Amino acid sequence: MDNLVWTRPSSCPDSSNCPEVAITADTVYVRSSLRPSSIAQLTITEWRDLVAGIQGGEFNA
Repeated sequence: MDNLVWTRPSSCPDSSNCPEVAITADTVYVRSSLRPSSIAQLTITEWRDLVAGIQGGEFNA
């Protein structure tokens, strides 16, 4: 995991509290800029489902 390239949304340039994502051929890694050592690992399918849920408002309170 040392060679991962992390990216964050362009709306979060100062890295104060940003989601960061690193994508490989078969895995998506997600972390917070506040806790970079805590990394969630998702499959590509899980990542797509998560993004679709967020875009569809599934997690809105």
